[in-house]
Amino acid sequence: MRKGCPWLTLVPLWLCATAAAAVDWPQFGFDSRHSGVNPLESTLHRGNVPTLHVLYHVVLPSVADGAPAFLAGVPTASGSKDLLFVTTKAGHLLAVDAATGAIMWSRQPATAPNYTTSSPAVDPGRQYVYSYGLEGRVHKYQVADGAEVAVGGWPQLATLKPSVEKGSSALSVATTVAGASFLYVANGGYPGDAGDYQGHVTAIALASGAQRVFDAACSDQTVHFVLGGTPDCVQKQTAIWARAGVVYDSDNDRLFMATGNGLYDGHLYWGDSVFALHPDGSGNGLGQPLDAYTPTDFQQLQDADLDLGSTAPALLPVLPGSVVAHVGLQGGKDAKLRLIDLDDLSRAGGPGHVGGELQTVDLPQGGEVLTMPAIWTDPLDGAVWAFVANANGISGLQATVVSSRPVLTPRWTVFSGGSSPIVADGVLYYAGGGALFALDPVTGATLWSDTSIGGIHWESPIVVNGRLYVTDEGSQLWAYGPSAPAPASSFFTVTPCRLVDTRGPAGPRGGPALLGNGARRTFAIAGQCGIPADAVAVALNVTVDSPTVAGDLRVAPAGIAALASTVNFRPGRARANNTVVGLTGNPLGSVWVQTDTVGGSTHLILDVTGYFR
Repeated sequence: MRKGCPWLTLVPLWLCATAAAAVDWPQFGFDSRHSGVNPLESTLHRGNVPTLHVLYHVVLPSVADGAPAFLAGVPTASGSKDLLFVTTKAGHLLAVDAATGAIMWSRQPATAPNYTTSSPAVDPGRQYVYSYGLEGRVHKYQVADGAEVAVGGWPQLATLKPSVEKGSSALSVATTVAGASFLYVANGGYPGDAGDYQGHVTAIALASGAQRVFDAACSDQTVHFVLGGTPDCVQKQTAIWARAGVVYDSDNDRLFMATGNGLYDGHLYWGDSVFALHPDGSGNGLGQPLDAYTPTDFQQLQDADLDLGSTAPALLPVLPGSVVAHVGLQGGKDAKLRLIDLDDLSRAGGPGHVGGELQTVDLPQGGEVLTMPAIWTDPLDGAVWAFVANANGISGLQATVVSSRPVLTPRWTVFSGGSSPIVADGVLYYAGGGALFALDPVTGATLWSDTSIGGIHWESPIVVNGRLYVTDEGSQLWAYGPSAPAPASSFFTVTPCRLVDTRGPAGPRGGPALLGNGARRTFAIAGQCGIPADAVAVALNVTVDSPTVAGDLRVAPAGIAALASTVNFRPGRARANNTVVGLTGNPLGSVWVQTDTVGGSTHLILDVTGYFR
């Protein structure tokens, strides 16, 4: 039984929801693994996600090209507040009242020389928030009022070359197995691969303010390099610029990160590699990382500008029956996904070797991966899933064990692109192309979509305490919430009833067949089959019958474009799928149905089994 719901025999498991304590979203990807999963969400779920709507949107002083952090119940001078923290490209750190969108305080420690796409991180003690400044330092502020800490080494140095080294990645915070907490700052170059930059990570001990630097080029020099002076490294590039930057794996107490293009020699230069460090930022004591993985075609990646480190390693949970205990998923610009052994990255016992990946598969939708995958374990059956989004679309891949070895198998693909996905209470969310999507993580079917937001670059949403928050390229912050709480009593079953059958006579609930090429038809749902006028969503069984061509069928609230499929089909074969569709679009009480095909036609059958209000 899930979450103590006594009425599970009446409705599907995913409709179960109970009140939950307030949760924080302290950094990019929720946790120090940057898993992209909020395992504590229960207020927003499959039962009410179709009713999501805009609560507010506010204009920020600059684009925030990352993800917010969230802290619940902050004691401020105005009372207890839930606060969102966003870092803008212009170097602001903003504390925003999550309930209203009002800016509580703002700090901008520097206005030059360039810009940042970093995201902030909250201290484990919940008293401070950290943000990257344009002058190349990380700043520490009190969460309640924005007062800056200027003792104990703060603001902390991250680069002495801010004109050519960029803070692209999100800040990361981790508390190690030994109980020490660290802040991690990754640096790379600006677009165009120009200038004297070297990828490096700075590990800052939060208790003492002491820091350690690991350079991915000239790794024997654990210093911040100087522009036009000494110390410096003769080689350039090797940026650490992925969205997540640095990930921490508590299972083996190691940091993992990936590098972009640059020289690789297996000794002091670690271009196009994944490498591991101790959590304090130190390597093996010989001027090298603890371990490293480098694909055999590293030179081709370098020559073709196909950075392996366009994304960071995604950490899978332990797969029962696998001979490899700890497995990582690494993408890249070359449209490949690689499974790697996190305990022995090259499978050769240390750094300086090439190859050793456990598996390499083509990304189902193709194209560069510039985002962070989300890694989710389905609580219903224990299946492990990886969700990878890029400009071409999003794919769901399942991690299984075959002959004692981990294997990644594509299960579904939706060809609507976007940024780094997240999962909360069994719903997969992502943003892209001026739209937000909520999908069934097991099938890829659309549960909800919305086109209110502006364009998306690297912005990605968070879902916490029943709300969805996201920024966009229009310098706006958006907040969404469901129309109403969905306790057990808000779902009502009906005797299964046929709402639509286009095989029947022509009419508002009958024929003709749906045409292809994206043709759209509106069906009134409220008032039919016992669905009341105030219903906010319906549970449907959607059937495609006698399609003449291959394609997919899409169902969404009227007035809201459905950009991902509900049912995929092939010619001459009937296919069906269950879905929940909101009724709060325009007009109210109706749904849009369209087919994404090249010509052709198909019949549609809609059966209703229940509704929400």
